Parts: sequence; structure tokens; C-alpha cells
Amino acid sequence: MRESTHYVGLDVHKDSITIAIAEAGRSPAKVLATIDHDLPTLRRRLRRLGDAEDVAVCYEAGPTGYGLYRRLRAWGYDARVVTASKTPRPAGGRRQKTDRRDALDLAHFLRSGDLTSIHVPSEDTEALRDLVRARDDAKRAEKTAKHHLSKFLLRHGRRYHRPTAWSGLHMKWIAQQRFGHEAQQCTLDDYLARLHEATARVERLTSKIEELIARSELAPLVTALQALRGVRLVTAATLACELGDLRRFPRARDLMGFLGLVPSEHSSGPSRWTGKITKQGNSHVRRVLVESAWCYRFPPRYNRDIQKRLEPVSDEVRRIAMQAQHRLHHRHQALGRRGKTPQKLVVAVARELAGFVWAIGQQPNLLT
Repeated sequence: MRESTHYVGLDVHKDSITIAIAEAGRSPAKVLATIDHDLPTLRRRLRRLGDAEDVAVCYEAGPTGYGLYRRLRAWGYDARVVTASKTPRPAGGRRQKTDRRDALDLAHFLRSGDLTSIHVPSEDTEALRDLVRARDDAKRAEKTAKHHLSKFLLRHGRRYHRPTAWSGLHMKWIAQQRFGHEAQQCTLDDYLARLHEATARVERLTSKIEELIARSELAPLVTALQALRGVRLVTAATLACELGDLRRFPRARDLMGFLGLVPSEHSSGPSRWTGKITKQGNSHVRRVLVESAWCYRFPPRYNRDIQKRLEPVSDEVRRIAMQAQHRLHHRHQALGRRGKTPQKLVVAVARELAGFVWAIGQQPNLLT
């Protein structure tokens, strides 16, 4: 593809698209039009600029998804989706923010090469990602239902004294509770029914994830990632669907930075200050890695479940998984002896766990 001579920035909304263009050279960007969010109309506007090979187009990632990107690529345009958080902004902020100014900025910075493009997943991977995120939503709804039910019982002095909450015995104990007032009994029954519905929804979506992942192109990667301790089906599916081909990250530290697991830093002259993690990038992957990192507080072990997950993977993946158990447990213990809080400690372990995820993702034959 030859070098572009027209650089187009699109400020995309649900009902409208503002089009701005910057020509090759030093001339300022200008707004062409604001149109309805209608793809045939957009295509006619872009055709007026000349051949598709001469036009580069970009827009910021947002709630409208990747459908526009895929259509632009199908029309032959050099299309890119850029991350809004890394789009350059004027120093000191801007007093006026409009769709026209945003489109002008995109066209200008696309021409100067200052925009950061994001990885656009395949349609199949995006569909599986939607399913995994739907399960996350269902899990949050289940947690909320448990919270409402437990606090209702606590308000009325119904305390469960065994250590394992939400076990079979706990649920049986809840079902046996009776209230003298009909309104309170109705409240308990409604909270309990909602919890059962939420739990059934989580189980249904988990089963569907297992079924569809096994038939997808991500199946080898999901299987390999489950060799890691604390990474089972749902966590492995989240990592695979959210990150895709891990070979696009040249180094492990690039993945760590992408996930926002690296410390923030402010350095000037001889002074250097580091703070909390940046929390940039994919929050879904960051969350599941932190959850998995808690497993490494225990000494390395290879129980029946872990051994079963190690069987279908290659010797190199097995070696990486075993090395992760020893290194991350040692890291956990060392940070604990230094007096780090559990929260800081587990985030540090999660950062190194991301490195082992990256190492597994570099193995051949995991993605087609």
C-alpha cells in the first residue's frame, strides 16, 4: 500500500459522524462535514477524496464498536482505531471541546504519526469476549444478590455461625428461616429466588463458554494458559479473548505496561518518584490476574487438578508453569518479609504472573 496523501479523522457518535481531513504536507486540517451515522453516506464522502489507497482513516474507540473499522477495511482504506486516553491533548487542557475540534485533532495527529492504534480482535474472538464479559456481569449480579440477602438476614439477627458462607449447608440454613410477618417472609423468598436465578445464569454462561471455546481458534491457547496455577477455564478464556495473539507484545514488560500493572513514575533531574500502578489498559485482564495471584501465597504443589491440566500441554509450557509456581511463591514470601501490605504484594505477583502468561503465549502452534 502506497503512502497516504489524505488523512481523515472521524469523530463517531451513535447518531452522527464528523469528518475532518489533513492533506499531506503542512496545511492545517479542516472539517469536511457532519453527517448522520450512515455508512453509505460516509463511503460517498470518502470516495470524493480519491482512491482508497491514498486515504488513511482513524477514529477513537468507543461504544460504537469495531463495525465501522471492519467496513472501512473492506472498502480498501487504511483504517485504524486509536485509544482516546493516548490521543495528544493541548497543554493545560482546552476550554472548548466539540465534535469538530476532536475530528480535527484526529486528522492532524494521524498525519503526524502521534496516535496509538489499538488491536482489533477478529469477529469470532470478539464474540467470545462478549460472552465472557456477560458471565462477568452475571457474577457481579450474583454477588449483589448475596449481599442483599445476607444484609437482610443480619438486620433481623439471623447470623450463620459456620465459617463457610454460601456453601450447601449455608443455603439450606437460609431456606429454613421463617419470619412471623408475611411481608418479611415474602422479602426473604424474593431475595432467595433472585440468588438462585443469578447462580443459574452464571452456571449457564460458564457451560456455554466451555462449549464454544473448545470449538474456537483460541482453544490451544486457553488449554496452555490453564497450566498456570490459579488459571482455570474462565480466567484462561478471559486472558485469551481479551489479549488475543500475545506475540504482538515484543517483550513481557510491554504486556505488563499494557495491563497497567507497572508503577507510575515522575522523574526530574536527580529525583525519581514512583507511585501506584498506572491502571491503564485492559481492566478485565488486570482483575483476573490479581485474583489468580492470590494462589501463589501457598507453597508449590502439583495436586490432581493441576496435573490433569498439565497433561495436554507441551513440555515447554509445563516447564514455564512449574517455574511460575516456584518463582511467584518465592516472590510472595520475599515481599511479605519486607513488610509489604497484602494488596501491594499480590499486585506485584500479578505483574510477574503476566510475564509467565506472555511466555506461554510465545509458544508456537497456539493460534492459527
